[in-house]
Amino acid sequence: MDKLSKEEIEKKLEKLKGWEYDDGAIETSFQFDDFKDTFAVMTRIAFDCEAQGHHPDWSNVYNTLSISLSTHDADGVTEKDFKLAHSIEKIVEGTQD
Repeated sequence: MDKLSKEEIEKKLEKLKGWEYDDGAIETSFQFDDFKDTFAVMTRIAFDCEAQGHHPDWSNVYNTLSISLSTHDADGVTEKDFKLAHSIEKIVEGTQD
């Protein structure tokens, strides 16, 4: 998979509210009510990541989930990262209904 240019990344980020490009990755963070809710969302995301064969760099502190996506094989951001980012957004939106 080909690495996207900075311009391509910036254009695609226009469709992902709250995501930013930084140091070769697209990144965001989410806050939930508590640790249990955060971990439940992480579990849902993990199943989707496994299905896509693409895994985030992420961290969790209590009710905050921070996610960074890049394609290590391409040494940068690719379409795979945007596909996963959109999937993550759908999962998070589905938990806030």
